[in-house]
Amino acid sequence: MSNLEELDLGSTSLDDIKGLERLSLLSNLKVLKLDNNILSNSILSSLSALSSLKTLHLSNSYLHGSIDIGEGRGTCLNACTALYRIKTGRERDLPHFTGHKSEGRGITVQAHTLPGANLKTKLGAQSGDFAAMLGAGLNICVPLAGWLRHFPWPATISNHREPPPTGGNHLQPPPPMANNYLLQPSITISFTCLKRLDKLKILSLSYNNFNASILQSLPWSLETLDLRRTNLQGLVMSNGLDGLKHLQDLYLDYTSINQSFLDNIGVMSSLRVLTLRGIGLNGSLPNKGWCELSNLQELDLSDNGFKGMLPSCFGDLTSIRLLDLSSNQFTGNLALSPLTNLTTLEYLFLSYNHFKIPPSFISFFNHSKLKVFLGDNNRLSDQTESQTWIPRFQLQVFSLPNCGSNKLGMKLPHFLFYQYDLRVIDLSHRILVGKFPVWLLENNTRLESIILRNGYFTGPFLLPSYPNPYASIIDISDNHLEGPIPTNIGLFFPNLFSLNMSTNRFEGYIPTSLGDMHSLLELDLSNNILSGQIPEHLVIGCSLLSFLQLSNNNLYDQISPFFVNSTWLEYLYLDNNHFVGKIPNIMSLPPSLVVFGISNNHLSGELPKWMGNMTKLNGINMFSNHFEGPIPIELCKLGQLEFLDLSENNLSGYIPSCFNSSSMMIHVHLNQNKLRGPMTFSFFNSSSLVTLDVSDNNLSGTIPSWIGTLSMLSILVLKFNNFEGEIPVQLCQLKQLTILDLSQNNLSGPVPHCLIDISFETTYTKSSVMTNGWRHKLAFPVWDFVNGSKSLGEDDTLHYANDRFRSLNIHQQVGFTTKYGFYSYKGKLLDYMSGVDLSCNHLTGQIPIEVGKLNNIHALNLSHNNLTGSIPTTFSHLRQIESLDLSYNNLNGRIPQLIELNNLEVFSVAHNNLSGPTPDQKAQFATFEESSYEGNPLLCGLPLKTNCTKILPTLTTSKVLHREEYGGFIDMEVFYVSFLVSYIIVLMGIVAVLFINPHWRRAWFHLIEVCMTSWYYFVLDNFTKLWSSRNV
Repeated sequence: MSNLEELDLGSTSLDDIKGLERLSLLSNLKVLKLDNNILSNSILSSLSALSSLKTLHLSNSYLHGSIDIGEGRGTCLNACTALYRIKTGRERDLPHFTGHKSEGRGITVQAHTLPGANLKTKLGAQSGDFAAMLGAGLNICVPLAGWLRHFPWPATISNHREPPPTGGNHLQPPPPMANNYLLQPSITISFTCLKRLDKLKILSLSYNNFNASILQSLPWSLETLDLRRTNLQGLVMSNGLDGLKHLQDLYLDYTSINQSFLDNIGVMSSLRVLTLRGIGLNGSLPNKGWCELSNLQELDLSDNGFKGMLPSCFGDLTSIRLLDLSSNQFTGNLALSPLTNLTTLEYLFLSYNHFKIPPSFISFFNHSKLKVFLGDNNRLSDQTESQTWIPRFQLQVFSLPNCGSNKLGMKLPHFLFYQYDLRVIDLSHRILVGKFPVWLLENNTRLESIILRNGYFTGPFLLPSYPNPYASIIDISDNHLEGPIPTNIGLFFPNLFSLNMSTNRFEGYIPTSLGDMHSLLELDLSNNILSGQIPEHLVIGCSLLSFLQLSNNNLYDQISPFFVNSTWLEYLYLDNNHFVGKIPNIMSLPPSLVVFGISNNHLSGELPKWMGNMTKLNGINMFSNHFEGPIPIELCKLGQLEFLDLSENNLSGYIPSCFNSSSMMIHVHLNQNKLRGPMTFSFFNSSSLVTLDVSDNNLSGTIPSWIGTLSMLSILVLKFNNFEGEIPVQLCQLKQLTILDLSQNNLSGPVPHCLIDISFETTYTKSSVMTNGWRHKLAFPVWDFVNGSKSLGEDDTLHYANDRFRSLNIHQQVGFTTKYGFYSYKGKLLDYMSGVDLSCNHLTGQIPIEVGKLNNIHALNLSHNNLTGSIPTTFSHLRQIESLDLSYNNLNGRIPQLIELNNLEVFSVAHNNLSGPTPDQKAQFATFEESSYEGNPLLCGLPLKTNCTKILPTLTTSKVLHREEYGGFIDMEVFYVSFLVSYIIVLMGIVAVLFINPHWRRAWFHLIEVCMTSWYYFVLDNFTKLWSSRNV
């Protein structure tokens, strides 16, 4: 075996280095793989005799502690002078699913992307040792050819990418999350040993912290250098890069670079690949240096702040194949830019800029090699197609969504008629008009993805002449297509992964042939006029279906019992249809369900108890049906349930007390049912609860004091119940509260002063409804379309990102009464809404002045109570208020000047005891009518008919004004009490005097006796005369 050149001992459960010394007999050994073992740090010394070794794999070998190789102790790194590359670190393959293949290329359905790295190595203190390169998770001398990346980072089909590192399909630096595992060196590292490796061509130092001075030690032989995310501060050319005359590939993504670096970039004329993604520079690109890079083939300047026009020198990059300028602020018309001269371009990525792109695309007429054009989120110029031209290129990817234009009703670019090799086309979110372009399917027989959503296409959806086995995504949603869905659609697209035909005008039955799409993962036919039943063949045939949305149609009959066999189904939306019947007592839904939406139907019966066994359920939306009976206590078993809406049914009984601290509930809607009894401990200590709506029931008792434990509560709606007692002060502990509605109850006592402790600030959690389901993504690898690219990796993928397919498609909606009407708030409107409604109760006392300091609320309703006193002048601080209703109380005094409330739309103080002039008819107060002030007889001024006079002639009026100065009318309760007390005091005084003075007592009793005798004879005489006259 002395001639053995490659030895693989990876994953062989080695836990020691004993015996590795014998490897010295393999004098010709060039490749040694020891990865996925448990090795000690002396491994390098054990391999020192392998002088011919070129490649050493130590990945996932759990090196840790100190690597100490003192003077005189040989190591592989000192002795193995032929070393070409060293691979250290830890990689973890991610799950992925491969669909159909087309000449070796496939579409990938990617699952969670949670990469990791874990090299636990602490550096030794010996200077001059190359062993120091193994420290702190360094990924050294990574091999090139054929080493596929395993860390896909998602991009969308609209080509918006997150900022992960770009890497070639040959180069794999640790992903961003790897930083959590790196151990930082605590000593000074010396890299002078690098110069000894005069055969070293490939070096990766990514994801580490070191000083830029190490670049002075780089060997001149380097051809590839990876410095991504190395935290180099202010890298300049003089740091040593200008001496690397053979350097061809330079990766500097997410590394701090000095502005002067780009000014001197021309000295590196040997460069073929340069990636500068996310380097933190902005401003205009220098108009020098680029001209010398005539060998440059791949340039990545994405995710920076560059702006302005492209430098004219870009036109000299005559070898450029791949150019990525995305996510900047570049401007200018592409028809006049130097890009028109770069006829060698194969991949052009311009998304998320301010370019003006000519819709005719005639500027790229001579770009015969162009295969990929990604230009979403720019502007379309107003150029019109004045002539017909035949392009020299054949695009494979053409993506131009979200591009605004001053012209409405644009047609598809004419050059697309001459494209026959398109694989991906995305023209969504553009107002394109005309009939459905079936010719795109006819001409491009290998088309994999066609996305035309949110346009203005009309007419029927037509099928091509021949089936397309390559098609994986069709999205024609949000258009004006009509007619029936072709009955044989499943035969023409048998390998579809995603079909979205929602929000059109399709009618008729759901085609049974959809069940022939055995690879289908996502199906959305919502918001159409479809009728009939759900085909059984669809439910049974599409066994991989994960997302099914049939909402807002005219479907009827009972829910198919075959759903229970759809073991991959996670999202099921059947709301707003005409389904009838009961949900069976036996299991009829798959346990894989994450979201179940069946609201606005005609279902009846009791809620099935077996729903408690669907432990993955994250959202239940069953409102507006005819369900009855109690809420099953089994629902408390759903530990992942975040959204529960059972409102507008006939549910009765008590609210289960098990929805407490053990649950993950965020939004709960139980309103408009027949629930009764006190709330006991139903949601005690539910710290994640954001929305609680139990309005319009028969709940009774007091508002529980544990309400203060709901620390995240933002919406509390208890109206239309029978709650009594005072408003608990614990309510003021809800610091996140923005909507408080306690109206239509029997609450008494004062308005709490502590409401000032609640800021009522805008929150963005009220409308947020998330899901924990599996969020698959359909991905097209970009590098498949550009052969031989070194800067593109699996993070450069086109992802079909339909949010409906990966989020909880349930609308969080809350009703609130304001501006004399009942409104339903959802989305951003719900986030911004804030208000307090305590109307229609029995609240007493004065309005606390603190209420006037709630300057973030938009609505305040205290009407129909027994509030007294004056309106606080602090109400002038309610700058955001839009609706203020204080009517039907016992308020008195003057109305304070509130003309600074510029947002006020509704104002009412009707039916109180207010007096004096109305507010000045300025700003918003000039819009209020007489009804806002009626029922206050002593109010005067516009818009009332009673005029206020400066001189009041009558005494009565003077007395009224006098009383107003001291608070208005007499408080009758105080008058009655004082009168009674005075009467008792006078009576007791007389008794005391008669008891003390016997002379006065005898005189008093004698007086009483005389009076009684006189009254006796007076009554007797007059009664006798009256009786005699009546008898006559």
